[in-house]
Amino acid sequence: MSETARAAKKSIPEPELMSAGHTACQGCAATLSMRYALKGLGSETILVIPACCWTVLAGASKRTSLSVPVLHAPFAGAAATACGVKHGLVSRGDDSTTVVAWAGDGGTFDIGLQSLSGAADRNEDILYVCYDNEAYMNTGIQRSGGTPRGAWTMTTPEGADRPKKDLDAIVEAHHPRYFATATPAFAEDLVRKFKKAREVKGFRFIRILSPCPPGWKYDPEATVRYSRLAVQTGLFPLYEVEDGNFRLNRALTPRRPVSEYLAGQGRYRGLSADSVARIQAEIDARCAGLEKR
Repeated sequence: MSETARAAKKSIPEPELMSAGHTACQGCAATLSMRYALKGLGSETILVIPACCWTVLAGASKRTSLSVPVLHAPFAGAAATACGVKHGLVSRGDDSTTVVAWAGDGGTFDIGLQSLSGAADRNEDILYVCYDNEAYMNTGIQRSGGTPRGAWTMTTPEGADRPKKDLDAIVEAHHPRYFATATPAFAEDLVRKFKKAREVKGFRFIRILSPCPPGWKYDPEATVRYSRLAVQTGLFPLYEVEDGNFRLNRALTPRRPVSEYLAGQGRYRGLSADSVARIQAEIDARCAGLEKR
């Protein structure tokens, strides 16, 4: 084992709070994300999960793949339910258990946005996590507010004609105690951010880019590759904001061309050269803005 590999092994906690036997598709980044997130959170965690892929991935009761308590919530109410769980724990004298609302992009960008906004506005002591696979994957790959412009879904067969909702800006406008982006290709960064979020009191939010082989139309073994390319192209910058203080976790220059990220994903098969150039220009503009923060 190389020195780099040994150092990486030491930096990620060894205990496993997610086991084999889950029902995810091959190459599912949502399972990788959950595995690493739980390594950062530890066993004193309660997960609140609304309708999404993870509603079924955990498995049936008593045969669950997760070693922490799970409470299933209504589609629109993950944040509200998590707030109730946290207040209930505090009323019993438990102020140490981390309550996590774990939702997909459909339950965050769209259906659950109102309860998310309310929890953030009240500065509730919960961690809200959106694993963003950019469509309603659990119900057949329909467009969500997180679907990028030009991406194929079952409801946008010619490619989505609307841009992806800027959820990060929406959440940041609520002034959360802690905000971060993460993706499983950079596992140490992801684990570190969940460790930090565990220690912060007040409302915290982490958005994880979660590639989906059947929804994005690529071979399962390429999940980590696309997760990494999203960061390397500047399409998904890694950063965190703590009490208003912004910090980039990975330099945005030099960047790889976004065409490398788009290539091989069947959902982008219909993109024209002009569309690719437009996406590149949007990325360049956003990265320039982040570098000035």
